[in-house]
Amino acid sequence: MNITVGLSDILLISPMIAIFLASLVPITTKVLRGNREQHPMVTLTQALIGLIIGIGLLIVFGGAGKTAFNNGLIFDGVTQWMGVIALAAAGASLVMMYENPATSGKQFSELVFLAMNSAVGMLILVSAVDLLMVFIGLELMSLALYLMIAMSHEEKLSKEAALKYFVLGSFASAIFLYGVAFIFGSTGGTNILAFMDQAAELVQTSRLFLFGIAFVILGFCFKVSIAPFHAWTPDVYQGAPTPHTAFMATAVKTVSFAAFLRIIATKSLVGSDYLFDVLQWLAVATMIIGNTAAILQNNFKRMIAYSSVAHSGYLLIGVITAGISDNAAFGASGVIFYLLSYGLMTLGAFAIASMLERSENHIVNIDDLAGFAKQRPIYALCLTVFLLSLAGIPPTLGFFGKFYLFNAAIGEGLLWLAIWGMISSVIGVYYYLRPIVVMYMREGNAEIAGRSLNATTVTAVIMALAIVLMGFVSGPIFAAVEKSLI
Repeated sequence: MNITVGLSDILLISPMIAIFLASLVPITTKVLRGNREQHPMVTLTQALIGLIIGIGLLIVFGGAGKTAFNNGLIFDGVTQWMGVIALAAAGASLVMMYENPATSGKQFSELVFLAMNSAVGMLILVSAVDLLMVFIGLELMSLALYLMIAMSHEEKLSKEAALKYFVLGSFASAIFLYGVAFIFGSTGGTNILAFMDQAAELVQTSRLFLFGIAFVILGFCFKVSIAPFHAWTPDVYQGAPTPHTAFMATAVKTVSFAAFLRIIATKSLVGSDYLFDVLQWLAVATMIIGNTAAILQNNFKRMIAYSSVAHSGYLLIGVITAGISDNAAFGASGVIFYLLSYGLMTLGAFAIASMLERSENHIVNIDDLAGFAKQRPIYALCLTVFLLSLAGIPPTLGFFGKFYLFNAAIGEGLLWLAIWGMISSVIGVYYYLRPIVVMYMREGNAEIAGRSLNATTVTAVIMALAIVLMGFVSGPIFAAVEKSLI
């Protein structure tokens, strides 16, 4: 097959090109300076400029539904929204890396290079409609991330986290690739667009295709922490440097769900009641396990890790809804809107956690927050906003994220899933309120680390303001997302 590359293809992938070229600037400068690190602020500025250019190009050239490289990549509303969310999350994570003791220092240029290339992998993943392109994006994103975690100045937990993430991530990729082989064997191709119209029928008539799509879905269940494939999440989130944890919990989750959404959009669930039922029960199990396990945690990052598992369950409700709905745009819009709100509140929570870390070996426990409201009232207020939004308390953005997800599910007759979602949300309120109670009602000497935290502070305050203000204009935002998908 002859594949011709034209100017339109280059323009469509220009965000990836811009980010990759920007990633080369700090590391090339370091080489030319005799392996001497330039000022970290300069490195951060160069990276942020690259990401901003990437976001701008994605907004300009994405969203029109055009395809590139022989229909291997598509640039539609999902690509545009999910890509922008992921790149913005990457930018906020880089700001945290600049001021966190586990990530700043002699290898900051290398760290930025890896983070930017992981972002390139994310853009490939979010726009890929060929399963082999999905695999390429997945591996580029993941391999850079494994190295980033292992580069932490912390000597023990980060190395353990990198190894666990590498082994289990490789296992998930192998399962995914095994499923792709089955799909290729049954359809003669790996392009989702080529077999999308026949997928519902193929699931019923071809056991080979059914096994293939099941393995592909299983691979993504590992990536997005769906129970019982979530066991790696708390260990990796705790062991990784806090900025990397924020990066994984937001940007990586966003693009993984984008690819998951494209797989489910083939309507395979419509053709297989068994697949449909299994995914529903996985969503319920994920919400319940994530929220109940979070109650038992005293380590702040492990609590947010199990919270992330529960939120994957909520998002899976939206993915299932989009997979069976005649108006898939409504279900997909709920997923995108939820990822937007989830990204803001999770990044903010990890930004506060990063401020509390005095060294690369410091562990932040919930009990350590005692007296935080008295010592640092602004930071405590920001953390309160993030936790209330994660709990889904109105009028925060998190409440409206759950509202749109559950509303779409009820509209498709998935009332029982929505009820389980609401029950799980009620369970989650307990552990989200616990840090707030500790901050405001216990005496203590909680204090932020004694170093410059101006950039992280600005990031946290912006996130908190966005969560509150965007909650009041959630309707127009959701309408804009839905309109871009039609």
